[in-house]
Amino acid sequence: MKAIAVRPGTPNSVHERDIPMPSIGTIPDGKGILVKVLKVGVDATDREINDALYGNSPPGDDYLVLGHESFGIVKEVGANVRNIKVGDYVTATVRRPGGSIYDKIGTYDMTSEETYYERGINLLHGYLTEYFVDHEDYVVRVPKGLKNLHVLMEPMSCAAKAIQQAFEAQRRMKVWNPKRAFVLGAGQIGLLSTLNLRLRGIEVFTLARAAGPHLKSSIVEGMEATYVPTSQTPLSELTKQVGKADLIIDATGSSSIAFSAMESLGHNGVLVWTSITGGKVTTSVPSDKINIEWVLGNKLLVGSVNANREHFESGIRDLALGEVMFPNVLPKILTSPVDGLGGYKEMMRLLVEDNSALKVYVNVANE
Repeated sequence: MKAIAVRPGTPNSVHERDIPMPSIGTIPDGKGILVKVLKVGVDATDREINDALYGNSPPGDDYLVLGHESFGIVKEVGANVRNIKVGDYVTATVRRPGGSIYDKIGTYDMTSEETYYERGINLLHGYLTEYFVDHEDYVVRVPKGLKNLHVLMEPMSCAAKAIQQAFEAQRRMKVWNPKRAFVLGAGQIGLLSTLNLRLRGIEVFTLARAAGPHLKSSIVEGMEATYVPTSQTPLSELTKQVGKADLIIDATGSSSIAFSAMESLGHNGVLVWTSITGGKVTTSVPSDKINIEWVLGNKLLVGSVNANREHFESGIRDLALGEVMFPNVLPKILTSPVDGLGGYKEMMRLLVEDNSALKVYVNVANE
């Protein structure tokens, strides 16, 4: 069957290739599930792997199948599968357990080991192919009523986890009821974080560079949040106007913005970094001022990456509620379809060159 892969360590090596058809027999406890891939979302991670910034092949292979944002339909299930049936729409988690205690209890997204296993990213093949097989533990049902949002399940899980981590950490406060949040960045994670926070009843200001009206501002406003163009109102000025935030989610991909956000966080607040910045940028910050304000203000900085099954399930619930609360808004995120696996060159072009491509995804097959 066809797949889109790279040769890790070799820049611009993305290519189409034939790989073996998977079998549920490779899952030893009778809990294998065969999924026909319908759509796969791609993002900056796939671009950076093709740039050879990170990523490794599975043992024994010299290639890595891309794609970690899956959506498909179940075609076969093992004898011991109980909660998923043929014909169900599904997505699948990305990270797989290692050997630490956190991996073993299901929080494999919080592994304490240096080596991590992620489908389509590191040491495990991804979903940008015609079929995949996985264990029932990592396959998550998607309601039929949400099939129009298909590849948003994985990025929504990351947004859901980031915000859940903030609330989990703030159990230390006994009572924490954030009223105001800043979301930095209006890409897919920023927009889906905006959704999650609005569903919690929090006042949200979502910041991005370009002045509206445009697609991103219309999505933010459709969620009844406030879009703030930093070209007109920098974060520091917004903070003066509305006050410091109780919660800040950084999804910009800019380390300088991530650090500068520390000055806009209020007492007992949480700043969550979701971006991966692999460059060599050096940022100057007023460290003495930040230090004293953070210590005296009991502030927290939390890093959040990836997600486990729990976050996928809660993210799917958020999407379902979001569809009802803010109808016709979420599908606007899905801007840039690519026709078939053979369109991988166009897929990469959109990721590299098209700044208007909010969410790129490949239509792999029909049902």
